[in-house]
Amino acid sequence: MDYLEYGYFGLFVVCFLAATVLPFTSEGTLLLFLATGFDPAASLIVATVGNSLGGLTNYLLGLVGNPTRIYSLFKNRKRHARFEALVHQYGYWLGLISWLPIVGDPLTILLGFFRVKFVPFLIIMVFAKLLRYYLIIFIWNS
Repeated sequence: MDYLEYGYFGLFVVCFLAATVLPFTSEGTLLLFLATGFDPAASLIVATVGNSLGGLTNYLLGLVGNPTRIYSLFKNRKRHARFEALVHQYGYWLGLISWLPIVGDPLTILLGFFRVKFVPFLIIMVFAKLLRYYLIIFIWNS
């Protein structure tokens, strides 16, 4: 599917889906939009909002998800206990690494599962995602 033909809505959809556990790349799509002349500021906002809403969706899935299913992500009790200790130590600050590929998406689910404070998590997650896209756009324009 050619997301360019949908304009900013296409960018929003890709960035939203990239923040879920689906295998999408928002960074490459953002660069494609920039290369074809889309406004960097508007692209920054759309990509950040889309990716943040995807991360928020993951958090909410963890919050209301089936605990048995989420426990299965850990493989064993020792791993679960280690991650639970990590979440209790750093809490919502783990939202700073929610933008990372592979680990960021399941992390946001687990932060919802462990019920970290919502508002600080949301602010930190949005900031981290905004910073990532800003750096991509800044490097592109350099």
